Amino acid sequence: MSIEQRDWVTKDVNPEGGFSHAVRNILGASQNIQLRILCIGFENRDTAATVNVRVFNLQFLMSELASQMESSLLVAPVTALQFLGEDVLLTGEGPVLSMYSLLESPQKCSSLNVLHNYRIHGIQTHQPAQGLSVNSSVLEKSLDYIIVFGGKAVRLVSFDSGGRSLKLLGPLMELQDWVLDIHLLKGHPDALLGISLAHNAIVLLEVKSCNVLCFCSCVETCLLYSALVIGPNWDSLVLVGGTVFNQLVLWRPNGIKLDGESQVERRLLGHSGVIFSLCYLRKSGWLASASDDRSVRLWSVGTLGGEAGCGEESPACLRVLYGHQARVFCVKLTPNRVFSAGEDGACLLWNWGGEGKVECRYRGHGSGGVRALAVCEGSLPGKGGWVATGGADGGVRVWRLADTQKNNEETLAGTQLDLGFKGQGSPKMVRLLAEGSHNAALVCTDQGEVCLCKDDKWNVIWKGGAEYQSYCVMEITSVEVQNKDGPVWVCAVGNLKGGVEVFLIDQPEVRVLLRAGEGKVHSLLWVKGGCLLASGSEGQVYRWAINVIEHESGLCIKEESLPPFLLPTCTKRWLTAAVILSQRKGLYLCGDRRGSLLLYTEKNDGGENEAETSDIETRQTILASSLSPICTLFGIHGKQGVTSVCEFQDLLYSTGRDGAVRVLTIEENILKLRRVQRACRGMDWLEKILFLGLDQNILKEERSITEPRFVMVGFHSVHFVVWDPWRQEKLLSVACGGGHRSWAFRCQQHSHTDHQSFEEGTLVFIKHGAVLASRPLPSTEANVKGHTLKEGLHGRGINCICHLGSLTKSGELLEVWEVFVTGGEDTTSSVLAINTQTGTVKVLTVLTDHISSIRALAATRREERKDAVDGGTETSALSCLMFSAGGRAQLQCYQLLICMDKQHGEIICQITQIAGHRLDEQWERKRNRHKTVKMDPETRYMSMAVIDHGFDGALLAFGCSDGAVRLLSVVESSRSVDILWECFYHQRCVLSVATYAQEDTQGDNVLLLLSGATDGCVSVWDLTAVLNSKARGSWQGPVAPFYSLRLHQSGVNSLSLSTKKEIGNVFSLASGGDDGQLSLLRFKIEQGSEGLTLHLLSRWTIPLAHSSPLTGLCLLSPTLLVSTSPDQRICLWGVRNDGLCALKVYFTHIADAAGLSAWLGAGKEGGAWGIVCGQGLELFRLMEREMDESVDSRNRIEEEERKKVVFSKTFIKH
Repeated sequence: MSIEQRDWVTKDVNPEGGFSHAVRNILGASQNIQLRILCIGFENRDTAATVNVRVFNLQFLMSELASQMESSLLVAPVTALQFLGEDVLLTGEGPVLSMYSLLESPQKCSSLNVLHNYRIHGIQTHQPAQGLSVNSSVLEKSLDYIIVFGGKAVRLVSFDSGGRSLKLLGPLMELQDWVLDIHLLKGHPDALLGISLAHNAIVLLEVKSCNVLCFCSCVETCLLYSALVIGPNWDSLVLVGGTVFNQLVLWRPNGIKLDGESQVERRLLGHSGVIFSLCYLRKSGWLASASDDRSVRLWSVGTLGGEAGCGEESPACLRVLYGHQARVFCVKLTPNRVFSAGEDGACLLWNWGGEGKVECRYRGHGSGGVRALAVCEGSLPGKGGWVATGGADGGVRVWRLADTQKNNEETLAGTQLDLGFKGQGSPKMVRLLAEGSHNAALVCTDQGEVCLCKDDKWNVIWKGGAEYQSYCVMEITSVEVQNKDGPVWVCAVGNLKGGVEVFLIDQPEVRVLLRAGEGKVHSLLWVKGGCLLASGSEGQVYRWAINVIEHESGLCIKEESLPPFLLPTCTKRWLTAAVILSQRKGLYLCGDRRGSLLLYTEKNDGGENEAETSDIETRQTILASSLSPICTLFGIHGKQGVTSVCEFQDLLYSTGRDGAVRVLTIEENILKLRRVQRACRGMDWLEKILFLGLDQNILKEERSITEPRFVMVGFHSVHFVVWDPWRQEKLLSVACGGGHRSWAFRCQQHSHTDHQSFEEGTLVFIKHGAVLASRPLPSTEANVKGHTLKEGLHGRGINCICHLGSLTKSGELLEVWEVFVTGGEDTTSSVLAINTQTGTVKVLTVLTDHISSIRALAATRREERKDAVDGGTETSALSCLMFSAGGRAQLQCYQLLICMDKQHGEIICQITQIAGHRLDEQWERKRNRHKTVKMDPETRYMSMAVIDHGFDGALLAFGCSDGAVRLLSVVESSRSVDILWECFYHQRCVLSVATYAQEDTQGDNVLLLLSGATDGCVSVWDLTAVLNSKARGSWQGPVAPFYSLRLHQSGVNSLSLSTKKEIGNVFSLASGGDDGQLSLLRFKIEQGSEGLTLHLLSRWTIPLAHSSPLTGLCLLSPTLLVSTSPDQRICLWGVRNDGLCALKVYFTHIADAAGLSAWLGAGKEGGAWGIVCGQGLELFRLMEREMDESVDSRNRIEEEERKKVVFSKTFIKH
């Protein structure tokens, strides 16, 4: 039988053989067969078992064959870090232990699943030479070994430093209580571990036999959040515990007893929150504690353990350290430093002595904060050590510690250095000159003087006449001079009477006077190549080409007049920004004070203006020769003006005082807006953007469509801020008083790399008549440098995920990249590419246009571009429309073009913003809105589905928190979003929506919308009429659904329909609710004289499919579906004649599971894939059992590796 056959196939089989036996007899037992199935049914009028197999366009994943799931990728909070020597870092992410090499270019060497279904919370490294006589068969003499623990599990792992590999040692030891700390005891022939437990108890465990030799508990059996086990052996151990009662308790297993239980010997009070982390430094006798109350406390406890027992009788609190903005999760002590990290995403280095102030801040994680911290003190002088942080976003960052702490990673707000300006008058304008790693400040005063501050000395280098004293503008630039090392700095100063004087800063006597009309010079701008633009009166922009030439007598300035520009008629007619476009010769992009973007071109036939600057032309002649803009985007940045324009990778960028960065392209000399990106809330004054870590030389070779990363420079209230929109954090914050002052900023350029350190940048500004700086001008390159070992994702949890498609790359090995978009609680959405073979994750771009959390994502795919390769085809480009919606009833629409850059082997992504929409904006446009009640600003889009999509847009359906079901139209050509229909039938929050569209037997289209609300009802709406685009404008929409059914006791969280159509107007619907119930229904659509009707063919339910609300559901086919829930289970379900059956249950390490996406795989391997999101994301594969029988053997091995460690209070207590 041909697999492509689409007729009914009938074959007599034995009823006892089951359906899979029948299918095997019909189609064979090929492991990689493409079965296009599946509706089955036994002929109900005949007792003989006759199997009817319906052929569909679907790779078959039957319940009997596809009952295996395997994790392929895990991105979860990093909860444990530990250095192994000075060049290896160990990380714990979920149950996976990973190893990174820090030599030269840091990279990942190895990873190993250690704790199965437990999350790693602690890593300890040991060497057999440290007092342990290794006679146990578990440990090897030649290898370092690692103790890994988390949850209720403990495991030993060996480390081969030569091969950089990890190997499991012995079974997984599962205890009856949570493990907080482990201490290796010395002086024993076999490995003995002292393990502190969460209920204020400790056990003595023999590793070889996994037997508990002793169990001891404290008389205070309270819950501990943190613990430390200190001491050389069991008889002298001390346990320090941080209780839920905000106390630190110290007791000994062999200390003072009461009824067989140990008494608390020391109690440290002071914290007002639970204690999350403890650290003890024996050398100084200090104990550090980090708490929920945002503080770190240092205690003098003396020597703990051994003969000293619990240390000092009256421990004192030496210092309380406040500097974090949220809870403090981690604290570490070293002989010279105190480190702490917390929920605010910062790692702080504290001053050991003095006033206990913050010396340095390390930032590099998202909003979820830092969950793990490790410090390694350097053993080599001058090299320093390392500090590593692991975030809730799944990222890992390391910094090199310097021997001195003179250079801070971040300039703290309020840190200001007075440069001691000395000159006549008050400073009005300030600029920075860069001379290697040193900076020099240039100031222009209201007395017409230009002063230079170099090596902490102020000198007057230029003095203008009376026309410069009351008003002047100043700008500087650097130009290259032939046969001269290094650039030459040139300064231009303009006055009230149209005069512009240009001179060399190092040789002020070399100067030239230019004329910019007769009136006030509003602004001066230098553009690349030494072109000077001066905005004069009546909208005239005068231009000169300035060249510095070296003669026998020295340097001289040569100027050449260029045709002036004419600005459009408006108020505030002067330029504020300009750039010459290198990719398009002869084009200028300018921005004016009115907020407009202007595109100018040079006249090729106009000739040069041969008149000398002393010959003043008439007004009519100037106007006749002026160049008008060929394209204008009037007021695109609002009335406050454009602040900067620049060109990068054939894209144009503009910033303004409206708080937005606009990305543009030029098509046939017309400016086209691609997207708008805004800074953080309250940062409405943007001055410019600075690009991050990209090699310009590579990018010039071939035009690329990828968008680079950049940071935003501007003002947030009274602070100067450098904002990273990718990571959603401030890299620099300086309290300067606001943007209404002259200022200059220069970031630190490292001499040995192209990396720019904005945190180490210098800001110079004028405030109250003084010239202030954020750091000393002669500062050299900083010693603190960070490395990103692993890029993080969302910090506050991922609410939704959408699979966009697959890209394939040919080569020695065929690579398959799955592309996703994720929406987070942190208001950002990220476009990701995941290599399913290697588990590599690449963040292609981060979108930051939402003002609240993103709750729903949807996408429509365009036609993919496929290229022929040997042995098949590869998908070289993926194009789609992507929609994101969420809080504040906000919708954002983008066009994505994702492709494989064959030259560099990288995936690149182009983003074009189509439109944005908010319901309250719609209310603002209404007439007589003062007579109506404003929409609830807290309305949220809870769910979204694409109803119909065409060449020029899409129709979207929304379930809203205000009880409405809404239909919106997105038109791509006009970049508009309009509300077509809304209905408040549900009268309660609509949690989920789904759509079903098909062509019936008569050739008519049918469009259904299904909505589920918090009352457990699912309603079906007939929206077929909206498909008629001509009548769409007058379409009123239904006032009520034509079918409704109660499926759940409470909210309907998920609705899913099979993407593969069934025959006979039949479709399957799966629903999951807050009650944990899973339902599967099959409907048949019939068209009657009175309209559409639905007939329920079958209904199957599993009341307790999950032990918590079902939050993710995907119907892969009419016979196979996947579900997930915050109970951290992924369940695979099959559909049989008698209903739903559980095929496989997989435990996921993603907490608070909020979304699920599943799809059929591409490439030769095929199969099906799924991804679950929540506090991280996990990619898993649905495999056919016959295709990979090794999974069963691995599962059996894992179960054999587990060993229960049983203990109780009946153990002997000493």
